[in-house]
Amino acid sequence: MELIRGLHNLRSRHRGCVATIGTFDGLHLGHQAIIDLVLAQAAMRAIPALVTLFEPQPREYFQRASAPARLTRLREKCELLRDQRIDRILCVRFDDALAALDAEAFVRTLLIDGLGVALLVVGDDFRFGRNRAGNTALLRRMGSEHGFEVMRAPTFCMDGERVSSTRVREALGRGDFAVVRRLLGRRFGLSGRVIHGDRRGRTIGYPTANVDLHRRAVPLTGIFAVHVLGLAPAPVSGVAYVGTRPIVNGTRPLLEVHLFDYAADCYGRHIRVEFLAKIRDEMHFDSFEAMRAQIDVDAARARAVLAAAR
Repeated sequence: MELIRGLHNLRSRHRGCVATIGTFDGLHLGHQAIIDLVLAQAAMRAIPALVTLFEPQPREYFQRASAPARLTRLREKCELLRDQRIDRILCVRFDDALAALDAEAFVRTLLIDGLGVALLVVGDDFRFGRNRAGNTALLRRMGSEHGFEVMRAPTFCMDGERVSSTRVREALGRGDFAVVRRLLGRRFGLSGRVIHGDRRGRTIGYPTANVDLHRRAVPLTGIFAVHVLGLAPAPVSGVAYVGTRPIVNGTRPLLEVHLFDYAADCYGRHIRVEFLAKIRDEMHFDSFEAMRAQIDVDAARARAVLAAAR
């Protein structure tokens, strides 16, 4: 898989593809259905399958701090798209210049001059250009004028309701990981590199692997039973904290994992933490002693949940 960072890095060899455009936050089953359609159409035409992503995501650009928490970082999206065997990803910077393009200029800049797209596959809610004025009808008109096709993917529903990133976030917020797994087609996880923390966990008998999330916000908070991938051939069980650690006046989202029955050094390792069940909500403690007593309870509950999940 090839990652192309920015329109300025497009070359003549990149022209001619079946493409789709979107945020693809979470790459849920609805997104996967679009990707499957792109792959099938690209195979029929014997040309590359390409996904166009934006960084930052458009809602992050427009809404800033009030934008919803991401389900997937760019690296995680790329890994998931690689697993689906996408040939190319074009990552376009969403900035003032791109936001100012009207819908027709957007199509000319990205699809015609940039990619020379043969077929564009879009989701049922795809809008684009300044003030989101562009729609499927405009795409089809410009496609007939400039020689590319447009295909609209059908709405993907589950239990009579459209699958969406918002629906995944809502399920995460209420700790319903069975629904999350059904919507994603896999367990939800957070990935990052293990970094050195302040070692407070060691002082109360619960050393943690601290994961650098590189996120402004996270879509879930609390204590969770987890599996950690990337440390051993099999997943390592543990109990994880996601939040801002109010007892030490934290403000930045943290992921801290106490690993069960694993003592090897994991600093610098890139790991994925998959969430199986929520143990409880985030709490404030008046002392580290009170926190340790609660962690004893949390760890026991997490072990029981993980044992039952085998």
